Amino acid sequence: TGFVALAQTLIILTAGIDLSVGAILVLSSLVMGNLAVVAGLPVFLAVLIGIAVGGVVGLINSLLVTKMRLPPFIVTLGTLSIFESIKLWYSQSESIRNVDIEANAPGLLFFGQGFNFGGASISYGGITLILLAALLWYVLNHTAWGRHVHAIGDDPDAAMLSGIRVNRVLISVYAVAGLICGFAAWIAIGRVGSVSPIAFDTVNLGSITAVVIGGTSLFGGRGSIIGSVLGAFIVGVFNTGLSLAGVDDYWQMFAAGCLVIIAVGLDQWLRRASQ
Repeated sequence: TGFVALAQTLIILTAGIDLSVGAILVLSSLVMGNLAVVAGLPVFLAVLIGIAVGGVVGLINSLLVTKMRLPPFIVTLGTLSIFESIKLWYSQSESIRNVDIEANAPGLLFFGQGFNFGGASISYGGITLILLAALLWYVLNHTAWGRHVHAIGDDPDAAMLSGIRVNRVLISVYAVAGLICGFAAWIAIGRVGSVSPIAFDTVNLGSITAVVIGGTSLFGGRGSIIGSVLGAFIVGVFNTGLSLAGVDDYWQMFAAGCLVIIAVGLDQWLRRASQ
């Protein structure tokens, strides 16, 4: 959820939204798993191809948004169904078991490993999340590209008149978000230990919730990478707490929906208060 929230933050900063991030993650993981376990490709090459698939899929979303001038919500709602069908066709609705991954491509499980520090178990995936968040924070706050992303989300017309190539920046944002989702697929394989075409069906909702809780406005132009990471932790603790408390799955979904509505309502209130 944390990695996908980082990708979602970039897109929401431009006043867009991507409902297909979860499908991109699962599709990339299926490509990695099939190439490394079934086809026997080296893990590093399979991972690179899987990440590239995520970037290409993000690029497709960006071209539909910029060249055809379609609303991001509608575009990604449509591509969500397309990618869902592609991943089921590509995988033949079959999962790749943990025992097969361990036997043929144990490198796919790297980010699920970790070490103990002060009595706490820290995974390599968690460390990588913090490092990637720090990199994106620097890029968004200390580079021209980052300032352009904020400017487009705040007012795309003013950004265009100031000389910013809006379409080019938007294409790069969706492509980078796709690459992050592709990389998150490797993290997900390590965390879960297997590859399934029906996994992570709630990560879209979780990522949007994390981003909004973290202080990023759904109207674009204002947000925080660090806030999104903290929001992802809050969502994770929230869901884990409900599970440990023995709350039924349908009430967990009910609570998650309420959390989204509360977060969006808070965003609206803060937006009105700042005007």
